Amino acid sequence: MADYRKILVTGGAGFVGSNLALNWKRHTPNTEIIALDNLKRRGSELALPRLRAGGVTFHHGDVRSPEDLDAIGPVDLMIECSAEPSVHAGYGQSPAYLVNTNLTGLINCLDHLRRTGGDLVFLSSSRVYPIAALRALKLHQQQDRLTLTEDGQGWSAAGIAETFPLTGARSLYGATKLAAELLIEEYRAMYGLKAVINRCGVLAGPWQMGKVDQGFVVLWMARHLFGGPLSYSGFGGQGIQVRDILHVDDLFDLLRLQTTNWPAMDGATFNVGGGQAVSVSLRELTRHCAALTGRALDIGQDPETRPADIPWYVSDSRTITQATGWRPTRDVATILTDIHRWLVAERTQLEPILRA
Repeated sequence: MADYRKILVTGGAGFVGSNLALNWKRHTPNTEIIALDNLKRRGSELALPRLRAGGVTFHHGDVRSPEDLDAIGPVDLMIECSAEPSVHAGYGQSPAYLVNTNLTGLINCLDHLRRTGGDLVFLSSSRVYPIAALRALKLHQQQDRLTLTEDGQGWSAAGIAETFPLTGARSLYGATKLAAELLIEEYRAMYGLKAVINRCGVLAGPWQMGKVDQGFVVLWMARHLFGGPLSYSGFGGQGIQVRDILHVDDLFDLLRLQTTNWPAMDGATFNVGGGQAVSVSLRELTRHCAALTGRALDIGQDPETRPADIPWYVSDSRTITQATGWRPTRDVATILTDIHRWLVAERTQLEPILRA
């Protein structure tokens, strides 16, 4: 990795941020790692003793406040994980927190780097791709999942590529992420900022506080273990919609590679996910969870499709693989086993949060 002496992880008490911060400290113990978080999301407070034990410095602050960033001072690398992560945010309610966190917060981060220096790794989202275009893909049911039936511009059996058309609505969440990408490009051009953008698909692993709208893999396992209702929602309530998933430790492995090769990474945007080999439908996820917990649930059916729902998304990560040699090493079974082991070990503090 590059010789970073001070690294700031925004959203550093969240699932992704805390895992990245702790992994980085383990691999480079002489590097100062700082986690900044406003602790808004329930369960994020559980990261504090882990960060402290792992040698990560925690700052209670908010990217919406430039003064909180100023208090940290110059950093060599910023990993921008802060976000309102729900694609359903803003539907039927004010989008203020979503926009202020994901967009205004990002601007504050960029301006901090402009003034004080430092490189940027930005975690964007697969949700930058338009909903209608993803729903228009030709799919058919094959056993317990949907599969893609033809290739096109930016999509194939390997998944959705970076060249997928961007015309159309994508949710306010997706719009904030795409707007953030554009702002990063402008800061690169005007101020010489070094930055790489990773459009992440579904991330999963221990210490994710799963909800229906974000972190569904953990939620599915937690409901099987702790109890509570689950439903196959949308697209007829059949549970055949598909996502690829990526272990957060695989994401860390990628970031390590990216920060050793800035000439090839600077200014690039990559789709990052588990790919076809690490994809799962809700029906398949149910079978995995039942096998690990020994508990079969009666899954309900909610046929109504919500505005931001999509039936199939698999990340085509071949561009980043070609650039770095990286590919995921943890399959679906490994990811779910890690999650199950964590839920069992930490049941006392997790059940009140994750139980229905």
